Amino acid sequence: MIVYGVALLSVCLIVGMLIGESLGVLLDVDANVGGVGIAMLFLVIASNTDKFKSLCTGVAGEGIKFWSAMYIPIVVAMAARQNVAAAIDGGLLALVAGVAAVVVSFALVPLLSRIGRPNVEKGPL
Repeated sequence: MIVYGVALLSVCLIVGMLIGESLGVLLDVDANVGGVGIAMLFLVIASNTDKFKSLCTGVAGEGIKFWSAMYIPIVVAMAARQNVAAAIDGGLLALVAGVAAVVVSFALVPLLSRIGRPNVEKGPL
């Protein structure tokens, strides 16, 4: 049932947000530091562990797979809401860090796409 997927997503989100808020307090930042990303990692780990294998089969598994797949677009939408103008006002370092993160991410896509795939000899193309 999809409700199991929602329950797992909710627990991961609550734990991730609590950790993100705690990191914000520890770093003396008036914001949640990475709570949504931490929650996404918890969801990926939880839905792939042996303890949840019985939960991830059948109709319940479909719900968990659905919410696991939906979570990444939700994170992207939440990240799009962030205040880009404030980052630009933050100075050149914020701009350089953002551009560098995007460039490194794009550069790693071909490398990461090869992981786990068997070696296939390249043809003439």
